[in-house]
Amino acid sequence: MGEQIIETNGVQICTESFGSPSNPALLLINGATQSMVYWDTAFCEKLADKGMFVIRYDNRDVGRSTVYEHGKANYSVRDMANDGINVLNSYHIEKANVMGMSLGGMIAQVLTHHYPDRVLSLTLLSTSLFGGENSSLDLPPMDSRILEHHAQGQNVDWSNKEEVKKYLVEGGKLLSGSKYGYEEQRIRKQAREEFDRANNLTSMFNHASLTGDDYYNDKIKAIQVPTLIIHGTEDLVLPYEHGLALKNEIPNSEMLALEGSGHEFHTKEWPKIIDAIKNHVVKE
Repeated sequence: MGEQIIETNGVQICTESFGSPSNPALLLINGATQSMVYWDTAFCEKLADKGMFVIRYDNRDVGRSTVYEHGKANYSVRDMANDGINVLNSYHIEKANVMGMSLGGMIAQVLTHHYPDRVLSLTLLSTSLFGGENSSLDLPPMDSRILEHHAQGQNVDWSNKEEVKKYLVEGGKLLSGSKYGYEEQRIRKQAREEFDRANNLTSMFNHASLTGDDYYNDKIKAIQVPTLIIHGTEDLVLPYEHGLALKNEIPNSEMLALEGSGHEFHTKEWPKIIDAIKNHVVKE
């Protein structure tokens, strides 16, 4: 099914689905500053071929969803979790398997905490405990190279397609691990799509100032649904120890380590990841 716009309480969310609605639903939530195009169409189609009804969508402030002027957004991670529920409601889905990457994994945790009756299973890819900065866990910080790249974003002319592509492609290199190398052509394609689809590219930086309403690090142990944690051992954004912390904190969780992978899901890892998800999803 092609892209469609849903609207709830004045917020528009762009979403797209793959596969048969009669199959178990899998809701994909992406990370900070990235629209749904980073859930590759081919990846979604392969999941659908495995018997899932796959739904991806643009978070607020990216892609074709509602955007706010840079620096003037007033919403929380809880609001973004509610957006996910509204997407499910728009497809008339009562319960779904939920998968989130990076910030999307934190949104998925908040969604599961507030709507446990709507979540069949949870898959957390390249993410950390939401509220982990308030916990007693001594987790390694984001690599300084990532922070330096983010700082360089202020020098980009965001109306210039070539400058934007160059910036996004350079960022992609930092997210890649050593095992399979950098998929430059794939990232260039995603960067072009990101530029062409965006309502306002600079709005994506509003994700850096998100609030959480309250602390969740002391609530993560309450997650009861089957949880699969997938994490690259060379992740510079959220180092591998963050995935191990999730495994230690969430009951009934399993861990899939991607040796030599970064903050990514490389196409050569897709078979392993897709098989793990297929075996993990709950068919109500």
